[in-house]
Amino acid sequence: MFAQLVREGSWVDARIDRAQPDRKPLPRPDVRRMLLPIGPVVVFSASNFPLAFSAAGGDTASALAAGNPVIVKAHPSHPGTSELVMRAVQTAIEKCGMPAGLISLVHGTSTAVGEKLVKHPLTRAVGFTGSLQGGRALYNLAAARPDPIPVYAEMGSTNPVFVLPGALAARGEEIAAGLTQSVTMGVGQFCTNPGLVFGLKGPKLDNFVQKTVSLMSQVPVGNMLNAGICHRYRKGVEQLKKLPGVKVSGEVVVPEGALKTQAGGLVFTTDAAGFKSNPALREELFGPATVIVGCDSVAEAEQLARGLDGQLTATIHGTDADLEQYRTLVDILTQKAGRVIYNGFPTGVEVCPAMQHGGPYPATTDARTTSVGTGAILRFARPVAYQSFPEALLPEALRNKNTRNRWRLIDGEWTRADV
Repeated sequence: MFAQLVREGSWVDARIDRAQPDRKPLPRPDVRRMLLPIGPVVVFSASNFPLAFSAAGGDTASALAAGNPVIVKAHPSHPGTSELVMRAVQTAIEKCGMPAGLISLVHGTSTAVGEKLVKHPLTRAVGFTGSLQGGRALYNLAAARPDPIPVYAEMGSTNPVFVLPGALAARGEEIAAGLTQSVTMGVGQFCTNPGLVFGLKGPKLDNFVQKTVSLMSQVPVGNMLNAGICHRYRKGVEQLKKLPGVKVSGEVVVPEGALKTQAGGLVFTTDAAGFKSNPALREELFGPATVIVGCDSVAEAEQLARGLDGQLTATIHGTDADLEQYRTLVDILTQKAGRVIYNGFPTGVEVCPAMQHGGPYPATTDARTTSVGTGAILRFARPVAYQSFPEALLPEALRNKNTRNRWRLIDGEWTRADV
């Protein structure tokens, strides 16, 4: 996908404003602008996707596509996989005759390794997928440099789901089945796992909870990616169980003697008062668990939505009539999330040009960017304007002859014509 983007070439956003020497009261100089590579990028691999967001994952692909050398910090959960993938990349680099130092792989379990990479004077940007604690630590390190650099960190999300009354009445069991599948997919280790569900109190919501619990009980325990992730999940579950006003409505019990990485699904329930009084419910619980919150009214559901932190996704299940009544809720969630889903579920992030995988803090450190889709390339490029330059010294994309047939903005109009 990125190769196709780079071959076509328009992503560099070439803009040309030709000189107007006779303009009054002052002449206009010739100004030409485009995106250029930002410089060496450090990519921290994710623990939960050993291929898609690891050594040669989306961050690495987009940074390379922008024209940058990349230094990958392998995740200690899968060093062997990282090594195998990077050897394949190195082989490709050799076959293509590209610079040998274009990409590097660094192993290490100490946080000091990552700290040195971020603070290295040649590092120009950082890509990270992981915990809020880890991402914020890297962000703070980068900001404290004598020359601060950007950190594009994806750090966690509860991905709220709002089930509106019309949808609950029309297809409550269907939504419960989709929710169960989404929560337990990959033993809950997706960054888009729906950890919060909101609905209006009443018999239909009660039936929805019972159906979800019933379906969850049929999902066998699964192996999480490593013992550390499993331990943190179990610890988080125990903390939620102690919260006042929070009830365990369903739990898949891990059998005695199970592997130390095995975990089962859980369904917690509470009401709006319980949700507001327990800040821990707003934090991501990385694993196959969800919290269903019963609200007394539309206004209360909107109030809870306003109080949510930034999210990668927000989901609405509703009918046309629901959307008319809950139009304000749609507007609220659009402000809270990078991707808003209607009558679907957030797991399964389509890798396509239109995808937005990023949202307001603490979901990410920069809500203006994405880590999935071709828009990801923009994180690792910076704009440079050339004023009154001789054509021979201009980058190819800004010269008069449009040799690559790119789309360019010339004097305010998009065109593929020559200057």
